Amino acid sequence: MLKWTRRIALLLLALVVLVLLIAWWMLRGSLAQLEGESDLAGLSAPVSVQRDALGVVTIDAASESDAVRALGYVHAQERYFEMDLMRRSSAGELAELFGPIAVGLDKDRRVHRIRARVSANLDAFAGNRMPQLQAYADGVNAGLGNLRARPWPYLLLRQEPRHWDVLDSALTGYAMYFDLQDAQNVRELGLWQIRRHVPQGLYDLLAHDGTEWDAPLYGEPRGNATLPDASQVDLRTLPMPKTDSHQRLADKGTPGSNNWAVAGALTADGRAIVADDMHLGLRAPGIWFRVRLRYPDPHAPGGKVDVSGFSLPGLPAIIVGSNGRVAWGFTNSYADTADWYPVVPCEGHVSAGCEPVTRHAETIRVAGGEDVPFEVFDTRHGPIVHPAKGDRPALALRWVAQLPGALNFGLSDLARAGDLSAALAVAQRTATPAQNLVVADRNGRIAWRILGPLPSRAGACAHALDRAVGVSPDDDTAASCTPWDLSYQLSPVLTSPENHRLWTANARVIEGDALARVGDGGYALGARAKQIRDGLMAKERFTEQDLLAIQLDDRALFLERWWRLLQDEAKTRPAASAMKAIAEAGKTWEGRAGVDSVSYRLVRAWRLAVHARIADGLTAPAQAALGDDFVMPDLPQLEGVVWPLLEQRPAHLLSRRYESWDALLEDAAKEVRDDLAGQGPLAERRWGERNTARICHPLADALPAFLKPRLCMPGEALAGDGAMPRVQGPAFGASERMVVSPGREADGIIHMPGGQSGHPMSPFWGAGHDDWVHGRPTPFLPGEATHTLTLRPANAQPKQ
Repeated sequence: MLKWTRRIALLLLALVVLVLLIAWWMLRGSLAQLEGESDLAGLSAPVSVQRDALGVVTIDAASESDAVRALGYVHAQERYFEMDLMRRSSAGELAELFGPIAVGLDKDRRVHRIRARVSANLDAFAGNRMPQLQAYADGVNAGLGNLRARPWPYLLLRQEPRHWDVLDSALTGYAMYFDLQDAQNVRELGLWQIRRHVPQGLYDLLAHDGTEWDAPLYGEPRGNATLPDASQVDLRTLPMPKTDSHQRLADKGTPGSNNWAVAGALTADGRAIVADDMHLGLRAPGIWFRVRLRYPDPHAPGGKVDVSGFSLPGLPAIIVGSNGRVAWGFTNSYADTADWYPVVPCEGHVSAGCEPVTRHAETIRVAGGEDVPFEVFDTRHGPIVHPAKGDRPALALRWVAQLPGALNFGLSDLARAGDLSAALAVAQRTATPAQNLVVADRNGRIAWRILGPLPSRAGACAHALDRAVGVSPDDDTAASCTPWDLSYQLSPVLTSPENHRLWTANARVIEGDALARVGDGGYALGARAKQIRDGLMAKERFTEQDLLAIQLDDRALFLERWWRLLQDEAKTRPAASAMKAIAEAGKTWEGRAGVDSVSYRLVRAWRLAVHARIADGLTAPAQAALGDDFVMPDLPQLEGVVWPLLEQRPAHLLSRRYESWDALLEDAAKEVRDDLAGQGPLAERRWGERNTARICHPLADALPAFLKPRLCMPGEALAGDGAMPRVQGPAFGASERMVVSPGREADGIIHMPGGQSGHPMSPFWGAGHDDWVHGRPTPFLPGEATHTLTLRPANAQPKQ
């Protein structure tokens, strides 16, 4: 009997080993081919694909079509699953991969019907670049087909990857619309709802659009708000919700990006330099893919293209980078690109005052479940996102991304731009989500402009739209209103500024008529932009290293006054007060969002808690009126209201939850103390403990706990935060960093988190991530080749 038990145990062990070997073999089967030769149909000549030690790809080809065909091949072999997520995300088709958990998100996206809209207007996206887009799609499908096994995420999900076509490249681009703009227009809706239920003076306070921290490219800071007197607003006499707890504010950090440039007048040899770091959600692998493309091109200066930078798998283009003559980078502009239209849908037949509706039957396919039917009610203004409820009319949303011409492939032409004028001409005809483009050329010139189409609101529904919130509360219908269209002519441009410097950081950059055209889509607090501007103004000579130092600046200038306020307030408090406790624990002000800083963590948390209590008080009448329908909107400029409130402490603007401003400040301190009490002594609560990297593959949570770390980057403590140039959070921050001078790319610096490959068994999984964490300079151009793959035309003869 014992002998048979041993035999069974050995057989089971052998079976386990066999299963593990098969799994290992299948996983390795989806690794990209790095060396040797491979056939690729459609090439006109062999293409060289070199990778350096970090996996950065250099493609040498005989033509642009060959280059993008090879790029598609490489993207598919390294990142096909990530490409698939991008196209599915914008189309509302994630449930087909992930099952019922993704149905809600798919409905939010599917209401815009991006796949149907793009399919009907594909020529508007492709323009005259259809041959290149088709070559890229063919390369993608060849790269996927040449893997020995389907990419490993599909094995885990028990799914088959779907064919790629030109439409999918457009959907990849539209995924950035959802990333960079609010597809549900939540902020404007929240402000409109509040406006209907609060006095005008209180609404004006909540909608104040600037602070003393503003640092626009031109124009003056808005400054802090002027507080209304008790005859205008008295919170003590206004309704408040019947709840014991206040509304909390989301701790989302500061989304967006940084970019800036210095002209040749500020460098020793006349070079202009561009710095760019785009802040996005972080994952492994990162969103971008580093590549250098080289090929002959009769339309490019000198008859060839040599462009390096960051590509977006799914699109055959360098998104930000340098071509030897021009360098460029983006930040999100926060232009106002959407409006709500109150509508009365026609029921059965069209009559005066009602809005005709087209019904679209959509089907959400669900892995492991039944299909979910989903009906979209579309109007000439856009889809109805919110049906009528109570005294609120039905609301249709008009969003730039829904309209033909919102996205095209014009960005690819920057690869051949020869100087600043040529780059700005490309920008004029390029459609992307509205971005702050900063561009420099090898002659030392620099420029800024808004890149991408904007709503042309003049004369279109002007009587039905309120510029502040998108909907006039006095209008019940937009039936007689003409919807706005897109315009490429509204974007302001600033070329060769007198101070030889440009900077943007998602805050307001313009004023006057230009601002009226662009609108306010929720500009970020200006503290980050101001710190960048002041850093640029502090020197008269710059190198690439100087601009990298600004990118890595984690000084907590914005929070210093909050630390002083905390210390001053604590002096008058009793020994047992929470304020005394956190002030004592944070008594040493390090002045940075450093990983070892206790004071930064405590002061940051206290400020947020104070903001939440003040925002709760200011919105209390709307909360009381709306109940569960109340949504706290983003209030990025609330600092410009909070600070004068704390300086003046008017009783009529104090939340009714508190007897005094001292009580409000103490209650905020108590929240901080109690939230951290379970973690140990307050004096040991360092910022790095809170700001620890959680940068993982999207499927990491689907694995057992002991395997999850294999799909994540190291959980390192991160310096930096949202209100300073070095934006870094656990899973949000600089998705890339770039400092480069066109024509002097060899001196450039580059960083990217997460690595090049999406395969955890690849040598390039996480490659370069450590340099991103610690800010160590990495050369902008690819290094010496460590792997070379030759892609041959399919009918070519093999080498003897």
